[in-house]
Amino acid sequence: MRAVLWIVGAVGGALILLGLLLEAVRWLVVIGVIALLAVIVLAFVKGRQSVPRHSAGPR
Repeated sequence: MRAVLWIVGAVGGALILLGLLLEAVRWLVVIGVIALLAVIVLAFVKGRQSVPRHSAGPR
């Protein structure tokens, strides 16, 4: 009976740890996607700023 309790406790602990890890992985993916989008937007903005603008004045 004691061995069964140990097995049930170990399985329960493993499931809790697995749940925590999966939750952490999900949040890491979300943070990674947000960071990737931010880098793409910043690169686009910096690229637009570096393009020389042609003046419409007389030559």
